[in-house]
Amino acid sequence: MSIVNIVSRIALPLLLLLGCTAAANAGASAASTAPAAAAPTELEKWCRRLVVRLPGITNPMCKRSALAPTGVNSLQGFPLLARQIPAVKSEGHTHPPLRVLLMGGIHGDELTSSSIVFRWLEWMPTPAAQHFEWSVVPVVNPDGLLAPRARRMNANGVDLNRNFPTPGWQQDAPRYWAARTKSDPRRFPGHAPLSEPESRWVHDEMLRFRPDVIISVHAPFGVLDFDGPAQPPRRFGRLLLNRVGVYPGSLGNYSGVHKNVPVITIELPNAQKMPSEAEVKRIWLDMLGWIRDNVEPQAEIARVHSVSLPNPAPLKK
Repeated sequence: MSIVNIVSRIALPLLLLLGCTAAANAGASAASTAPAAAAPTELEKWCRRLVVRLPGITNPMCKRSALAPTGVNSLQGFPLLARQIPAVKSEGHTHPPLRVLLMGGIHGDELTSSSIVFRWLEWMPTPAAQHFEWSVVPVVNPDGLLAPRARRMNANGVDLNRNFPTPGWQQDAPRYWAARTKSDPRRFPGHAPLSEPESRWVHDEMLRFRPDVIISVHAPFGVLDFDGPAQPPRRFGRLLLNRVGVYPGSLGNYSGVHKNVPVITIELPNAQKMPSEAEVKRIWLDMLGWIRDNVEPQAEIARVHSVSLPNPAPLKK
C-alpha cells in the first residue's frame, strides 16, 4: 500500500469527524442565540381558561376583545375584565354620547350570556355603536363560570343578581328568599347587600361610568325584560318583551326602579347553545336602534323628571 493511500485512509475519517463537530457547535450556538418564544400575555392566560367554557368563542376572538383587568378580582382571584370604548366623534353630534354599560355572565351557568357579549365586542365598529360610549364586561361572575361544574352563584354561593342594595334589602331580601323561593340555594341573596366583590364592582362602575342605560344578558327564558324610565323595546330579534317583575336585590330593581337608569335584561333562549349568527346580529342591531331612539342622557332625565323616586313595582317571582 502506498503512503498516499495510507494518509487518505487516516485523513478522511478525521476530516468527517471535525466537520460533524463544527456543525454541532454551530447548531448549539444558533440555538443559544435564537430568541425565546414570547411568554403569553396575561389576557392570553385568562382567555385560555375562559374559552373552554364559552360556546362559539375561540381563543383568537377572546384575545381580540382587548379586555383589561379592572383592578377587582373575584373571590378566587380571577380578574374582572372590562373594556372601555369611547364614542367616535362625528359632525352633527354636539351632545355628549350616550353611555352604555353592557354586562354578561352575572350567573355563571348562563354561558351564552357571556359568549354573545364577546361577539358584540367584535362588532363595535358598527356605525350605530360608535355613537355611544361603552363599558363592557362579558363575565361578571368568573368563579361561577369556571367552577368544576358551571354554577349560577359566585364562590360564596351568592346569587349576584339578588345582592344589590335595594331599599329595605335587610328585611325584604331574606324574607323573599325564604317565602318565594323556598330558600333555594341557587337564589341566596347573601348576608348583606354588596357583600360580594363582583356585585360591588358593578355598583362602583355605575357610580364611576354613570351609564344612561344598562344591558344585562341572561339565559335561558327567551324574552326581553325591562325596568326603569324610557319606552321599553317591543322586541330584539326574536325576543319579545315580557316584563317579569322585580325582586329585592335585583339589578333591574336597584337601577331601573330606584336609580331611574333603564335596565334591559336580554334573556337568550338557551344557556348552552348560541343563537344563529343572523339572530345574534339582529338582536345587536335592534338593541342599537332602540338605544338611539329611546334613551335619554341621565342629565336630561334629572332635569325633566321629578326627583322623587317611583313606587316600586309589586314583587313577582
